[in-house]
Amino acid sequence: MKKIGILHGKENTFPEAFVERVNSKNIKNVVAERVLVDELAQGNPSPYAVIIDRISQDVPFYRAYLKNAALNGTAVINNPFWWSADEKFFNNCLSTKIGLPVPRTFLLPSKEMPPDTSAQSFRNLKYPLDWEKMVEDLGGFPLFMKPHSGGGWKNVYKVDNFDELFAAYNETNDLVMLLQEAIEFDAYFRCYCLGGKYVRMMDYEPRNPHHLRYVADHNVSKELREQMHELVLRINHALGYDFNTVEFAVREGIPYAIDFCNPAPDADVHSVGEENFEWVVENAANMAIEKALSHKEGGNNLTWGTFVQGSVQGMMPGLPAETGEKTGKSKK
Repeated sequence: MKKIGILHGKENTFPEAFVERVNSKNIKNVVAERVLVDELAQGNPSPYAVIIDRISQDVPFYRAYLKNAALNGTAVINNPFWWSADEKFFNNCLSTKIGLPVPRTFLLPSKEMPPDTSAQSFRNLKYPLDWEKMVEDLGGFPLFMKPHSGGGWKNVYKVDNFDELFAAYNETNDLVMLLQEAIEFDAYFRCYCLGGKYVRMMDYEPRNPHHLRYVADHNVSKELREQMHELVLRINHALGYDFNTVEFAVREGIPYAIDFCNPAPDADVHSVGEENFEWVVENAANMAIEKALSHKEGGNNLTWGTFVQGSVQGMMPGLPAETGEKTGKSKK
């Protein structure tokens, strides 16, 4: 029996619907349930062939549990080793190498020194930074400042002048921040990508109240939508995410990827709406079933991105020479 588990926290609508949908398909020797984590001894395998992770970004204990499960052959969605290392600045750096338009961005050192550090810890850092040059290179104000790692629109600032910039920076404590060009967009899209092949493009309006953000209908060309579809696949193949959303801000016909590291994206029916919710539930169920049916007992069943797979080869047994050979994904 191949067991599919979903590990989640407060959310209810998606996990419950996901389990019900997988089981309703009556696939022989495949069953889905909510994950039960019992006493965790090192090196012991998990009973699950596949686990969909919706909570470990907030619970370090669960992240450690998932790494142990993956080491013993569980196909964890998303790959907990890569997710632990990923952050927004690297994603932007990677985007410059794969032809994905992104806002111009600088990485800022934390305003306050992290715990157990001193001024000597930063003796290699130029001081003071040339703030005027950075702002000029970003095209001038307005600008956005956001954490280099994390999500949920926490600690995000829009600044219109140097006074606002430094006031915001002074509030960030020991967070490492991005200073980023503001894309004044004509249209905005949020795109689900599941299994590296299922894509759902959702017209989105982030300036609306939260419950109305998916109530949008942008008048853009079919060609632009096709371009964004291809870019969604390109970034998810490069990063190796099986469950992710990519957000585009369209300015003068160019889709800029604003946020594309959302490995536990919102899937609540009350925010995404009935049609989008149905799409996510159905395609997540299909993806998990495919993973369960192709699962190799005790082997490496994780997805690795095309950009990093070379550096991790040999780290775990059974890692294929090319990600495309294992997953059936096209290589970009």
